[in-house]
Amino acid sequence: MATSIEDRFKQFTEGLSQKYEPFVRQHLAKVYGVLGITTLFTALGVLLQMKSLIDLGVVSALGSLGLVLGLHFYQDNGKNYNTRLAMLLGFGFCSGQSMGPLIGYVIQINPAILFTAFVGTFIIFVSLSLAALLAERGKYLFLGGLLVSVLNTMAVLSLFNMFFRSYFVQLGQLYIGVFVMAAFILFDTQSIIEKCRRGNVDVVQHSLDLFFDVLSLFRRILIILTQKEERKNRRRKDN
Repeated sequence: MATSIEDRFKQFTEGLSQKYEPFVRQHLAKVYGVLGITTLFTALGVLLQMKSLIDLGVVSALGSLGLVLGLHFYQDNGKNYNTRLAMLLGFGFCSGQSMGPLIGYVIQINPAILFTAFVGTFIIFVSLSLAALLAERGKYLFLGGLLVSVLNTMAVLSLFNMFFRSYFVQLGQLYIGVFVMAAFILFDTQSIIEKCRRGNVDVVQHSLDLFFDVLSLFRRILIILTQKEERKNRRRKDN
C-alpha cells in the first residue's frame, strides 16, 4: 500500500514537471510558501486577540483596509519585495485580529466546529488547487467574469438586506459564497500560472489573491457550521 501511494505521488510530481516550466513551478512554490506564512500570522492574530494580549479592535479593520490599498498602489518593482511581504503579513495579522471575536464565540458553542471548518477549508483548497493544476491550460479562466458578476450581485443584495433583514437572503449568500470562493480558487490558480508565463512574478499579490479566497471560504464555512450547531442547541432546549 505504501509503495502504491509512493508510486502515485512520484507519477503526480513527474506529471507536474512535464506540464509546467521550471520557473512556473518555482513561482508556485514561493506563492504557496508565502500563503502558508500569511496564514500563520492570521492564526497568531486570532490567538493574541483571544488571549487579550493584543486586541486592536476597530483598528484591525482599518489596518486591513489600509494594507490592502497599500499593496494595490505600491506595485511590485523588483526591489520592494520585503516591504510588500511585510504589508501582506500585517494584513494577515489584522485579519486574524478581526476574526478573533467570531472564533471566540464559536469555541464557546462547540470547539469542534473550528477544527471541522479548518479541515474542510484545507481539503477544499488542496483538492481544487490540484484540480486547477492538473486541468487543461486555461480551462477555468472563463470563470473570472462570471464570478465577479456574482460577487457584485451579492454585494447589492447585502446592501438591500441591511434594510429588509431577510434570513433567506443571508443564508443564500453564505452558501452561494462558499461555491463562489471555491470557484475563485480554480480561477486564481490558473490565472497566477498564466500571469507568471507572461512575466508577472509578483509573489506577494498572487499570494494575496489566494489568501482572500481561503479566508473568505473559511469564514463562511465557520458561520454555516455555527448556525447549524445553534439550531441543534435550540431544538434540544425546546425538547
